[in-house]
Amino acid sequence: MLFHLKNGLLVLFCLFFIFPTESKADILGDIQTDRASYSPGDTVRFRLHLTEAPSGKRLQIDYYFLNKIVDSASFYPADNGYFEWEWSAPENDFRGYLVVISVTDAEETIDRTTIAVDISSDWRRFPRYGFLSDYSYLSQSSIDKTIAELNRFHINGIQFYDWQYKHHLPLKGTPTNPAGAWLDIANRTNYFATVKRYIDAGHRYGMKAMAYNLLYGAYKDAAADGVPTQWRLFKDAYHSNPDYHDLPDSWASDIYLMDPSNEGWKNYIINKMADVFKALPFDGWHIDQLGNRGRLYNYGGREVYLEQTFLPFIVLAKDSLNVSLVMNAVNQYGQQGIAQSPVDFLYTEVWSPNESYADLVSIILNNNSYSDNKLTTTLAAYVNRSLSSKGGYFNPPGVLLTDAVIFAAGGSHLELGEHLLSNEYFPNNNLKMSDGLKKQLIHYYDFLVAYQNLLRDGGEFNRVYLKSKNGISIRSYAQTGSVWNFSKLKDDLQIFHLINFTKANSLKWRDDYGNQPEPDTLINIPVFFTTQKEVKALWFASPDFNGGSVRNIDFRRSGDSVLFEIPYLKYWDMVVADYGAQTALDEEEASYPEKIRFLGNYPNPFNPATRIDFSLNKATDVELSVYNVAGQKIVTLCRQRLSAGRQSFLWNPDSNLPSAVYFAVLKTSDGKKLSHKMLYLK
Repeated sequence: MLFHLKNGLLVLFCLFFIFPTESKADILGDIQTDRASYSPGDTVRFRLHLTEAPSGKRLQIDYYFLNKIVDSASFYPADNGYFEWEWSAPENDFRGYLVVISVTDAEETIDRTTIAVDISSDWRRFPRYGFLSDYSYLSQSSIDKTIAELNRFHINGIQFYDWQYKHHLPLKGTPTNPAGAWLDIANRTNYFATVKRYIDAGHRYGMKAMAYNLLYGAYKDAAADGVPTQWRLFKDAYHSNPDYHDLPDSWASDIYLMDPSNEGWKNYIINKMADVFKALPFDGWHIDQLGNRGRLYNYGGREVYLEQTFLPFIVLAKDSLNVSLVMNAVNQYGQQGIAQSPVDFLYTEVWSPNESYADLVSIILNNNSYSDNKLTTTLAAYVNRSLSSKGGYFNPPGVLLTDAVIFAAGGSHLELGEHLLSNEYFPNNNLKMSDGLKKQLIHYYDFLVAYQNLLRDGGEFNRVYLKSKNGISIRSYAQTGSVWNFSKLKDDLQIFHLINFTKANSLKWRDDYGNQPEPDTLINIPVFFTTQKEVKALWFASPDFNGGSVRNIDFRRSGDSVLFEIPYLKYWDMVVADYGAQTALDEEEASYPEKIRFLGNYPNPFNPATRIDFSLNKATDVELSVYNVAGQKIVTLCRQRLSAGRQSFLWNPDSNLPSAVYFAVLKTSDGKKLSHKMLYLK
């Protein structure tokens, strides 16, 4: 029987008799880990607030990889306050775990909580991007508090938005003598000490620090800083109408667009960013743009196809700076070229006409295709944006439905910083996040980490759908009044995602009026799907229920139909059918190949650059070089110690190098040697 739960006694009755109560005591408070992610073998440190003394009661800790317990521990803390313990991270790289902590008394669970742990030696595999936007003179305790809160959401990279002095001169002063303070473009006073303290605090939690800046922005008076007007972009072929982004009169300047294909500008801005990395320990550059500007011309009257300039610019920036790079594809502008560049992941700022929940999924799937499924996607999607000019609170259903769709489709959402993000001008903090929404979002980010190997680690979306046996509309497309089901096959796991739009008043993710209603809770939903494969196990997890922990589901078979009941649906459920007694995810080789191997280069043939991919079965010293057919070394791309797992390096041949076959040669410190053939066509 299908129940719709609403406020009142029916809710209490149904929850009590259908589900075990989640807690009978209030003992377990907030829980933290000491880092946003860990490398294999690291020590994971937990800190749990015990709100009362659990004397005589057992603290049971179970570590789950997907639906299997991989480790357990028990403690008997005597006092309230903070209880700390350690866990040795497994040796498998790029895995997410859910840690379930229970207080038991005579083998009865009386309270429980959960937290996720990401074991990933490189943030590029599963980026969770946050932001900062306030660099006024802040105390160390204030900075530490903000970073600790981001750590609870497992944010492993931070975009430092508008930290800089001028777009064309991001560092005020020199690398050896930087200014202590400066006015940014909005005439806010930013402090060097605040920026530096934020970077250092993020590094203590294992977070990447990314310096925001446009790739082509300059102030009106930039000529005084060595930026000639001849480097600008123009709306006409006669250099009489420069292209610029209009800003309020009270700000320092409008932003004038420079030509990213101009050699003088490229060398200038990359050198200025090099000064930034000498003065501050940023890990990379978050490169911004302003989207499609229409027809543009350089000073000489030649038309400039702006989206075609991004790939060579990023390649040069990578070769020159050797730092992490991320570039905003505003509404997908230029994304296909960006996807072939040496960025750490793909980033899209979403605007009209991409207004629907289905559009968010399409962007993520398109990005997968553009990058040959090698790069994940982060979306900057500003929920409740129309309300950001006013005060008030975010509408939780608008935020949670958007996150549910993005996460289920395999993406992540740039939204968390000193505040929840609702506007493209990141310092705008008019909308507040309620305590209730914050608690729900913690569960969503725990879920994103705990099940990242199903959500963001490959697999193919397919057309195996859940169908309703009675009582509820389940569709393979988003529709108000229905549950949206989309599905994916990964190894021997058939994954079903269910998004609850049964009470939705709109399928537009921005929720401009903040009136997307909270969906009813649905329980015991009878469904079936059709398969000729044998189902060995069936399980369910949701960020809206039981802290995201797994619940096994009973099922029966009738011909090719597998019938069962989904126990609970609020916003988002994940149901997994396991076709194999042991999936590839359970095997060591899923994360570590049996031997080192080349994964190819892309594109191939190539011009002007190609990305060379290989994987290592363990951390080791390597040398990656390129040779011609005569055996002469052309260039060494890497000579360093690398961690286990997938590695990527870009080769951008010198313009004097002829078209020919070349060989990428990989050598390891233990004497292994592999080669891979590549074709360079000029």
